[in-house]
Amino acid sequence: MSLLLVSIFFIGITYLDPPEEYGIAVNFGTSNVGMGNVQPKEPLKTISEQKIVEEKQEEVQEISEPKIKEKVSEAVEDVATQNNEESIAIKKKQDAKRKADEIARKKQLEKDKIERAKQAAIAKQKAEEAAKRKKLDALIGGINNSSGAASGGEGNDLTPGDKGNINGDTNANGYYGNGGGGGNGDYNLGNRKPVNRPKPNYICNEEGLVVVRIEVNIYGKVIKATPGVKGSTNTAQCLLIQAKEAALKTKWQPDTNAPSKQVGTIKYRFSLSQ
Repeated sequence: MSLLLVSIFFIGITYLDPPEEYGIAVNFGTSNVGMGNVQPKEPLKTISEQKIVEEKQEEVQEISEPKIKEKVSEAVEDVATQNNEESIAIKKKQDAKRKADEIARKKQLEKDKIERAKQAAIAKQKAEEAAKRKKLDALIGGINNSSGAASGGEGNDLTPGDKGNINGDTNANGYYGNGGGGGNGDYNLGNRKPVNRPKPNYICNEEGLVVVRIEVNIYGKVIKATPGVKGSTNTAQCLLIQAKEAALKTKWQPDTNAPSKQVGTIKYRFSLSQ
């Protein structure tokens, strides 16, 4: 048994080293499942981490989109507000211009109306002057029809000519003839007589009778005179004014038994002849 053990020790039972193994190369990966055609070079994140990342991206996208929409809407509102303000400002300017044009138009119409009235007054005055000249020409034979051969002129106007009356006196100083009352019958105040009889001035080429209604107090003063009453044959203003002034200057006999305002008349005859 001893020899057997020794022989086995030296000779022993021979055995072979295990042969080298041969097989298929395994793909690099970090999970038991996968999808896609792109080979990652590094380990992928776990499914739970990937979901968290995707959810965060979606939240960020959801948050950012409303903000973008809000910014866009705010910008639109700002533009709309700005447009409204500009429209209001333009409308105000247009209204102001329209009002200014209306005021200017009314002023122009008023100015035109005044100008038309002025032109009408001038035309009327010219027509009256032409009528007076025609009447005067008829009375004195007409300046245009004069056949005199004398030269020069005389008068107190700035127009060339010989001022006066064709039947007048070359040595007389007056140019318009006589004016005044003729006889006692021209002064009528009951039993009272005039103390003085001032004559009216004669300042125009008009003639005729002017009747003046007078009111006289108990002291003989004329306190009111109204020229051109019934019986007058010419009511030209140049005659009425002078007749009134002469009547107010007239003095009458005082009478304490007379009414406080005794009414009478004075007649003034204006004539173009001396």
